[in-house]
Amino acid sequence: MLQAVPKHVHLYLESNPNPNSLKFVVNDMLVPDGMSFDFPNVESTSHAPLAQELFQYPFVDRVFYMSNFITVTKKEDVEWLKVQSTIKEHIKRFLESGRFIIEMNETDAPAEEETETVKKIKTILEEYIRPAVEQDGGAITYHSFTDGVVKVRLQGSCSGCPSSMITLKAGIENLFTRMMPEEVKAVEAF
Repeated sequence: MLQAVPKHVHLYLESNPNPNSLKFVVNDMLVPDGMSFDFPNVESTSHAPLAQELFQYPFVDRVFYMSNFITVTKKEDVEWLKVQSTIKEHIKRFLESGRFIIEMNETDAPAEEETETVKKIKTILEEYIRPAVEQDGGAITYHSFTDGVVKVRLQGSCSGCPSSMITLKAGIENLFTRMMPEEVKAVEAF
């Protein structure tokens, strides 16, 4: 189980390229560095009480946790100005109550054997791409590498973002094909 954040919570909002998502940033870490949790629907929230509560609002479409922020994606037919204060206050009250945002079970899964190419792909993702994607309220994680194609998982505000495919092809794919021209031919979302 993750530690609850301190009782005194500072919370501010950041916009991102997805007009249907807002990033709610907290003054402390919510989940361990490098971990993220994506909740695309209420059924996926059995171990995440805050996300479960947020889905009780009919305008909430997706919830995402990472580092020191929570990204909430709303339904398209609702304006942020009408609901952002409600979400912000709900998150603030929840965190100040000292409750856990997520319940985690420790697993001792063995690490997969990685090739040098996969290690290089993961390093590029971690050093060059992940910080920019996090800045926009999302996450990108490595999924697989087969026949010159890197598959990544886009989460948070990147899920369903109108510009995510442009970013994937024009930004991420171009970076990989420049840095690893012999190995990487394409990047796809999984």
